[in-house]
Amino acid sequence: MEPTIDNNAAPAKIRVRFAPSPTGFLHIGGARTALFNWMYARSQGGTFILRIEDTDAERSKQEYLEEIMRAMTWLNLSWDEFYKQSERFDIYRKYADQLLAEGKARKEGEAIVLDTEKCWNNLSHKEIKIFDLIRGEIVFDQSFLYRRSEDHKSILMKPDNSGPLLREEVLIKGDGTPSYSFACVIDDHLMEISHVIRGEDHISNTPKQYLIYKALGWKEPKFAHLPLIMDEEGGRMSKRTGATAVSDYQKEGFLPEGIVNYLMLLGWSPGNNQEKVSLDAAVKKFSIKKVNKAGAAFSIEKLTWLNAQYIKEMPVGKLTDLLLPFLKEKGYGENADRKWLEEVVKLYQPRMTILLDFMDWADYLFEPNIKAADEDRAKYLTSDKKEGFRLLAEGLASTSSFDHKATEDVFRGVVAKLGIPAGDLVHPVRIALTGKTVGPGLFETMTVLGKDKTVRRLQQAFS
Repeated sequence: MEPTIDNNAAPAKIRVRFAPSPTGFLHIGGARTALFNWMYARSQGGTFILRIEDTDAERSKQEYLEEIMRAMTWLNLSWDEFYKQSERFDIYRKYADQLLAEGKARKEGEAIVLDTEKCWNNLSHKEIKIFDLIRGEIVFDQSFLYRRSEDHKSILMKPDNSGPLLREEVLIKGDGTPSYSFACVIDDHLMEISHVIRGEDHISNTPKQYLIYKALGWKEPKFAHLPLIMDEEGGRMSKRTGATAVSDYQKEGFLPEGIVNYLMLLGWSPGNNQEKVSLDAAVKKFSIKKVNKAGAAFSIEKLTWLNAQYIKEMPVGKLTDLLLPFLKEKGYGENADRKWLEEVVKLYQPRMTILLDFMDWADYLFEPNIKAADEDRAKYLTSDKKEGFRLLAEGLASTSSFDHKATEDVFRGVVAKLGIPAGDLVHPVRIALTGKTVGPGLFETMTVLGKDKTVRRLQQAFS
């Protein structure tokens, strides 16, 4: 049956595309679509195309295009072919003129519109059946073409009341630019796209594009509509619930491995309750038919947890390299000894969930002076601790070595002399040295801080 899209036979070659519009930055939803297209292409030995849909000259910006490409590169989603629709206007006009000549389209002012009623009537059956690789069969009747009132609550009728008024499907707008659906169909056909993998919000575009395919006498690609990414309450994502640009996550110190790992779990699973999986390993297991059709809930906590796993397992040298730009931005560590810096990174690596954590926790190592919060000073730096601080500063100043064992020996000697539990002095000393109530072990902290700063901050604690 002509109007039925039965795409069960595998095409000779797999070609997929990610087609963002450069009217904004690449957000999490778009990145997930790009990832699933990329994984499918790589799993099938196919071709992944990046196609920039920049027909809206007013809203499309070069800065957005560059950011999209940077984000894709950062996520390691390399493309095999690259196209810009703004460079293909002559191609779209050629096919619009063809439809005009064949009587399948007509001029309306400067615009060219598809004769949707004629195209529909040319179908041998009055419904369109689309086999979606994720959702199964989706059926559309003619109602998707009906024009509706502004509030979408009623269908507009023809003047003679003989039936519903059909919507005009614009092919070429009055300003000479192609419509989204028309350019999409032309490009997907000419680029030999075998599978259109996109968000489920595009399902409504599919029957309109189907009519354009039929008007041109072309075969349609296979379709797979991905579930939308929702917030944890099942609503639309907002900035508060994670709908921010990929570049924002990068600036916060998320790793591309963590982002990619989490995105692939939004609607797909590698099986065996596995959560941490590399991109290479996922490609070997990926199947578009195993993508869940239910909406996927985005959890910033889960993303952060996954990101932390990659940080914990990363070689300390590589992690240090990733932290250097963040340190430089703060003016920290530009002349720091590399060996010392790696020791500091190693100290905080088990506690980090994002790279910015390091900047929050280790700032005391780079700032010349540290001041604890007033409430912490009032709680921990009480007058009865002065003698302990004095003895500890003197002991540490006189020790010939300044390593974990030496600092611990001096500390134990002080609390033994004072006859107090070690815990009575640990927290006050940590506050004086770092300005924080929590952190790595006190003796490791002293060691990386160094003798001079440690002794000086102990001496200044009550000044």
